[in-house]
Amino acid sequence: MKASNKLKILNDPIYGFITIPNSIIFDLIEHKYFQRLRRISQMGLSYLVYPGAHHTRFHHAIGCMHLMQKAVQVLRFKGVAISEDEEKALYIAILLHDIGHGPFSHAMEHSIVSGISHEEISSLFMQELNKEFNDDLTLAIQIFKGEYHRKFMLQLISSQIDMDRADYLKRDSFYTGVSEGNINSERLITMLNVKKDELVVEDKGIYSVEKFLVARRLMYWQVYLHKTSLVAEQLLIRVLKRAKELVKNGVSLEASKPLKFFLENEITLKEFDSTCLETFAKLDDYDIVAAMKNWQYHDDFVLKNLCDMIINRHLLKIKIKKKPIKKQVLADHMTSLLGRCDISEHEASYFVFTGQISNQAYSQKKQNINILHKSGKIEDIVKASDQISLKALSKPVTKYYICYPKAQL
Repeated sequence: MKASNKLKILNDPIYGFITIPNSIIFDLIEHKYFQRLRRISQMGLSYLVYPGAHHTRFHHAIGCMHLMQKAVQVLRFKGVAISEDEEKALYIAILLHDIGHGPFSHAMEHSIVSGISHEEISSLFMQELNKEFNDDLTLAIQIFKGEYHRKFMLQLISSQIDMDRADYLKRDSFYTGVSEGNINSERLITMLNVKKDELVVEDKGIYSVEKFLVARRLMYWQVYLHKTSLVAEQLLIRVLKRAKELVKNGVSLEASKPLKFFLENEITLKEFDSTCLETFAKLDDYDIVAAMKNWQYHDDFVLKNLCDMIINRHLLKIKIKKKPIKKQVLADHMTSLLGRCDISEHEASYFVFTGQISNQAYSQKKQNINILHKSGKIEDIVKASDQISLKALSKPVTKYYICYPKAQL
């Protein structure tokens, strides 16, 4: 097949037409590891709150690559030297930055595998693909891991104002219908520049950055940390935790082969070899949903009820407070449940629990967002902005929650 046939155009509801820049990007998109992202929801179980939030990691990755094309174009126009090899590596790195996500995105990191982040799994996938693609991904991997000497390239992929955030805020806001998150990512990218090998935003883009940070804060409280999404994700984590516990005790559970593998084995980064990676690549949202549809009729009280809650959206009640939940309140809900159901305290702890969430729209300790003034002076956004709220946005806000059953289980 001639390479020219690989320069396809995709139609995206947000950016319109997206062009595939070269044949290696086309081949990576065609690869089964990447196609799997079509079956992984970008926002986990948020569709239980926002019915439109059914977009996938596949959508998001392609969108990020499109924004990276814009960024390369803008930076080159401003005299930043980016070679063809570096350009290709940037597209590959941003395209594959989320390839390590498990089913329902973040819920897996706390249940199916232990102590492995999706970034580490993404890195393993990239190394595996590098073997298949005759080392064509080597530079992309170096940039992704922060090992490449040109620092701003990693910042384009992972920083407080990267292409990942520029896409997901706009995309998630579009699919949820929460207009507060609708940032002007194209304008933000047009204001980017590079000084002393660091990514900076020209001072005329300062209001776009302010809007971006405010949008991020609103999206976190209104969407990503919405109490219903939060309780649904906690239930999903507990479904898998309980399934793992039952399998360990010799209970037979119906599940797909890849899901069975992760339920039966304790997988940490050390065990994550190429066989394990191949099995992980076969796992997606469908395995989990199909399992829960079966498990809602299982004999085990805990598993059955947890699955029923998610499948039929009879979720636990959740209350969010500004102060830590008192132990007595937790104990009262526990006693109430134990009085109503013939279960052990350990089993009851799957339905009555507390936790905390925190949100920090901007961290001054991490890679800062720097503003480039016309005088050549570089200043952190919080200092450069006359917006008082930005100081508040850089302070972490923590809230506490308690979940318990609404009535009869």
